[in-house]
Amino acid sequence: MGAPADTLWHALRDDASQLATAEPVLAAVLRTFILDHPSLDAALAELLARKLASAELPADTLRSVAQEALRAEPQIGQLTRADLAAIAARDPAAGSSVNPFLNHKGFHALQAHRIAHWYWGRQRKALAQCLQGRASEVFAVDIHPAAAVGGGVFIDHGTGVVIGETAVVGDNVSILQGVTLGGTGKETGDRHPKIGRGVLLSAGAKVLGNIRIGDGAKVGAGSVVLDDVPPHKTVVGVPARVVGTPRVDQPALDMDQHIDLDEGG
Repeated sequence: MGAPADTLWHALRDDASQLATAEPVLAAVLRTFILDHPSLDAALAELLARKLASAELPADTLRSVAQEALRAEPQIGQLTRADLAAIAARDPAAGSSVNPFLNHKGFHALQAHRIAHWYWGRQRKALAQCLQGRASEVFAVDIHPAAAVGGGVFIDHGTGVVIGETAVVGDNVSILQGVTLGGTGKETGDRHPKIGRGVLLSAGAKVLGNIRIGDGAKVGAGSVVLDDVPPHKTVVGVPARVVGTPRVDQPALDMDQHIDLDEGG
């Protein structure tokens, strides 16, 4: 993945350089977060450190925390690149990659989660939970550090997204604002949803319990899902029910919010 990663980073730097010339007011911001860094990983560590910094957790400390994880686990950087590519492909408002890198809190929250998840896996749970709590305060997105999130995930807008401890999110999933992947009460153990590849979770959808949303499924806005959803089916309602079949194999990729009704549905 070295060559694609370099290509993305060089494109990001080129776009930032052009923007710094076109909009001098932003030149210092672009230098701080992109142009002064030798790699995307270094830029990401700086970005997260500054965004999450507080009086108790200064940027210097958080920068070191992020750098430790990024150096030890190259897959974090690979997932970051896949997430940026997903935004560029799915969000017509994104513009160049500079905008989502600097400004999209769904992207920021997901990258903060990837760092916290690495520390959780190394039994540094107090630090992971502290990162989770701070990211939730700053970005209004709450992802438990134990949750497993695949690559190419797009959290659009981000506000109000909640992903529980034992949730699993597959590759190429799109999650809109207000989505909850939660439990159904005080049960313990494996109690959160498993989201398949290419699933579209529309705004305000609530997916609750240890259930499976099959690959290529679509969950309509405002739906409450309490049971498994078969692969490549559209569900809507409270409680959600199957109403049709998405027009494409991975609805997350085309972001079409229309409800796909089967004939006679």
